[in-house]
Amino acid sequence: MNEDIQQNIIDYLSGFINEERRERLQQVLRERTRHITVVLEDVYQPQNASAVIRTCECLGIQELHIIENLYEYRLNPAVVQGSSKWIDLVKHNREDEDNTRPCIEELKQRGYRIVAMDPAPGGKTVDQLDIGGKLAICFGSEEPGLSATLQALADETVRIPIHGFTRSYNLSVSAGISLYTLVTALKNSGVDWQLDERDATGLYIRWLARSTPSGESLLEEYLKQLEGMPP
Repeated sequence: MNEDIQQNIIDYLSGFINEERRERLQQVLRERTRHITVVLEDVYQPQNASAVIRTCECLGIQELHIIENLYEYRLNPAVVQGSSKWIDLVKHNREDEDNTRPCIEELKQRGYRIVAMDPAPGGKTVDQLDIGGKLAICFGSEEPGLSATLQALADETVRIPIHGFTRSYNLSVSAGISLYTLVTALKNSGVDWQLDERDATGLYIRWLARSTPSGESLLEEYLKQLEGMPP
């Protein structure tokens, strides 16, 4: 889709949305990043996965991967609070047993460094991570944690310091602490972490369509009209 067509779509959809809302979309868009992505492997409690999705959206992390080997991801609407429609939620569930390997290999091909979160003492802490390159932060199931497959494929393992008697943080709390730490460091760095122009424009169109109840239908009809126009 060329730039002229994209601009035509933006102009069309903008006619159904007030200026204040459009400005809000642009403001949030400027804070979005794919420099950090999140991987959840076999999280079985819907409230935990949904809380991580909500945290990602609040922090500006645009992409989140769900690996379903043993457990199917289920949305908890009361926890997610509509946040899932503003981010890219990618499910990996095509294989019968091992969806971990293809997910991680795909992320590596895209240039992500795979970071396994593990509460075991010793080793590097999350605030010591090098944020210069793209990071895929991986969190495991509530009880067993990350699978042996993912741990073997990880480029490094990090932890959050624990100063009490309890052995680990709740999954969603662990994600919240880790991601806030990394996003804050990223935005205080000189790293180019924002979306590129093409990605941002495509996302803006999707958000415009999702900002009104009939927006996606309007977009679909408009695209059909464009297809029928002479070149």
